[in-house]
Amino acid sequence: MTTLHTPAATADRTGVSLDTLRYYEREGLIGPIRRSPGGHREYTEDDLFWIGLIRCLRTAGLGIADLRAFVAVLRSDRSPQDRAAFLRERRAALEERVVGLHRAIEVLDAKIAHYS
Repeated sequence: MTTLHTPAATADRTGVSLDTLRYYEREGLIGPIRRSPGGHREYTEDDLFWIGLIRCLRTAGLGIADLRAFVAVLRSDRSPQDRAAFLRERRAALEERVVGLHRAIEVLDAKIAHYS
């Protein structure tokens, strides 16, 4: 039997707000989300996995447009190589951000040393 979670329990387990859950669903990043006979959303463990993946990718700096593109690639019949290429491109962009962040930290460290 599939474990079902209420929206509140899902929000609690995934660390996102109820509004964010609905936004992710509206944007097609998760779902379609199952509904109870009364029309209430019911999240499965698979849904929770997807929400966690979306959160991870958001933390990595992917915007909503990138996430839509990624979900489209995953849901399509494109090859695993196409999926990996998509992620490699995003990884390269993230590495560039890391380099920039390291430069910013060096500047801050220099200023802290100067004022200390």
